[in-house]
Amino acid sequence: STQSTWECARDTFCRKMTYRAKSCKKSKRYKMRGYVSHGQGRIGKHRKHESGRGNAGGQHHHRIMMDKYHPGYFGKVGMRHFHWKKNPRYQPTVQLANLLSMVDKEDLKSTRGTEKCPVVDLVSKGYFKLLGMGKLNRGLIVKARSFSQLAEKKIKAAGGACVLI
Repeated sequence: STQSTWECARDTFCRKMTYRAKSCKKSKRYKMRGYVSHGQGRIGKHRKHESGRGNAGGQHHHRIMMDKYHPGYFGKVGMRHFHWKKNPRYQPTVQLANLLSMVDKEDLKSTRGTEKCPVVDLVSKGYFKLLGMGKLNRGLIVKARSFSQLAEKKIKAAGGACVLI
């Protein structure tokens, strides 16, 4: 098979380009052969971590920079608070009117004619406190971490019970 002159020229050019691309990474190193300091200067010198690694020297040789741009970086202020809780008063609430929608339908059907009351665990549903807005027309056993006075009064009036968890 014979190649045209254009194809030969193209193949030769591509070979030269790939060769150049590979050797290109070392060019700085080889270009600076014979120049003692490799372009970094004789006086300053190209050392690894002259002023220290990271935030080294904040109270010593970098003090002016730290005082100017980061005032108050060093030292302590105030008292320590052990076991700091970010949200100690987390208490999601739910109203009495929404209570029946949280009871399983099977429990409601099975306890309809009997004296048994269906059980509602508010903590497992994601609520900690029950508030007293709304009406309750049947007895329920409600488990929660806290109840408002009105909610407790309405649940007991309907024939249910309040259980603290």
